[in-house]
Amino acid sequence: MRPPPRRSAGGTIAGIFGGLTSVVVLAILGLSLYGGGQSGSTGGGPSISSGGPTTPREKATNSKLYKTGALTPVSCRLPRIVPSAESMRTFMNTLSDCLDTSWSKQFAKAGIPFDKPNRVFWLEPGHSPCGTYPAPGASAFYCPANNTMYVGLQNVVETSGGEPLSHYAVYARVIAHEYGHHVQDRAGILLYGDRQMETGDTATRTEASRRIELQAQCFAGAFLGTERSTLPMTREQYVAMITDVRGRGDEHQPPDKRDHGSGRHYAGWVITGFNGRNLTVCNTWIVSPAKVS
Repeated sequence: MRPPPRRSAGGTIAGIFGGLTSVVVLAILGLSLYGGGQSGSTGGGPSISSGGPTTPREKATNSKLYKTGALTPVSCRLPRIVPSAESMRTFMNTLSDCLDTSWSKQFAKAGIPFDKPNRVFWLEPGHSPCGTYPAPGASAFYCPANNTMYVGLQNVVETSGGEPLSHYAVYARVIAHEYGHHVQDRAGILLYGDRQMETGDTATRTEASRRIELQAQCFAGAFLGTERSTLPMTREQYVAMITDVRGRGDEHQPPDKRDHGSGRHYAGWVITGFNGRNLTVCNTWIVSPAKVS
């Protein structure tokens, strides 16, 4: 069976918020700037032996990564994006280098082997072991078959609803999200989620997919929050990023297509990671279904 790609939700936000101001957007989320947000953990997860996670389920619910605390700042500094594919490529490569360093350190803390993902930042349509690209409405995906992130240099802008290039956080979140899927893959978390998707009914499949996607959102938020001193998240940048992810929710899709999460949760888990940073808050596998709806 061809491994499924982990795609970034790609619906545009144009028209979704209309004339809503930044303050109203945050009010809709029920979240304050830099504060609040949903809890990423309810506690009471299944107990495991002192030897650590052994089964696929335990690797998802009790990953050693959750016990490593906050990511170590790597002083990531990103180049300004200008209207050219090469500028976006430079931005993505610089950010990916930062992510490589950050997550390599975190896996070393956990004592888990880690190798960096491959990158394909594309301009022309192509083919991966997980399928062809671009896919309708999606600008990015991670393919576990060859440990590769695929991101469209132009598509990532097109699916942002025309977000200004100056709002770098919108585009950084996409890369950090896809990198989050690689983190899940290397930690053994993705294996459990994909098994749930392969063997479960529609409700089980879509819930497992949402737990995967929302955890990748939290991992992305944790990285951006850790790097906030060198990647300054002004109110404008923060609101642009949250507005973008809020508009990518799938609550209006039919039940069998609800595989990424509602706009509230798709944005909320970014904020959870951004504010909490400690990776224990990103354990989507032990929270109630209501928190990953």
